[in-house]
Amino acid sequence: MAVEKRVRFRHQWLAWALVAPQLLIVTVFFFWPAGQALFQSVLREDAFGTSSEFVGLENFKALFADETYLASFRTTAVFSVLVAAIGLSVSLLLAVMADRVVRGAAIYKTLMIWPYAVAPAVAGVLWLFMFAPSVGVLSFGLRALGFDWNHLLNGTHAMILIVLAAVWKQIAYNFLFFLAGLQSIPRSLIEAAAIDGAGPWRRFWTVQFPLLTPTTFFLLVINVIYVFIDTFAIIDAATSGGPGKDTAILVYKVYHDGFKALDLGGSAAQSVVLMCILVALTVVQFRYVEKRVHY
Repeated sequence: MAVEKRVRFRHQWLAWALVAPQLLIVTVFFFWPAGQALFQSVLREDAFGTSSEFVGLENFKALFADETYLASFRTTAVFSVLVAAIGLSVSLLLAVMADRVVRGAAIYKTLMIWPYAVAPAVAGVLWLFMFAPSVGVLSFGLRALGFDWNHLLNGTHAMILIVLAAVWKQIAYNFLFFLAGLQSIPRSLIEAAAIDGAGPWRRFWTVQFPLLTPTTFFLLVINVIYVFIDTFAIIDAATSGGPGKDTAILVYKVYHDGFKALDLGGSAAQSVVLMCILVALTVVQFRYVEKRVHY
């Protein structure tokens, strides 16, 4: 019978000293900014922050009466579903292909990881140049096929542009975890399924994919956070929320209203709403989606 080993500290201060650096980081970079946002969300401030007035929930009421803000929810939902679904699917496919490569595997894997080293703003600029209506390589190819591409005027084209850029940027991260998960599966299980007559497709869905559910669940949570927060630089560099507000997701609207429109109270209220959405999505994923995970 296995005996569970537990670490016992002779002095309580030692345990607190070991977790103190992490507590300090979380306090400084999460709890303090969150507290500041909550405080500012109930104030009306001038553009320079020299005077403020307590207005209670007026900033939140103004938000939900703003049609452009409500439209950003739909934009964010479409963007997040597309990026998460396409990114995870393509990454899993590439990981399965890389896991079967025998010759030149190291080179193939290295090339797949490279996009993760590119900064989000740089990724946005790269895809912006490739789809530039006048000089872009991809837009030139689309015109040759009879498709008139112009993301500066067409909101659907702009959404496709930022989805592709966001997926390309995140593929390497997802690929690494999927590949590690595939390589941790015992080969004896796959060989036993093959002996029983299961083909490659059936072996993947009945043996490999169920064992990848912990990795998939982890990446689902990470990708949701990535879509809501880390894609800001891609959108700012590629479309600046345009044309109009067709690609202005929630996090970009927080920046636009706070730093460009100088509505500090309204921007703080938006950040509070965004924080609540992220917490709620994470809780829902851990409460309901994790039940389907096989550890």
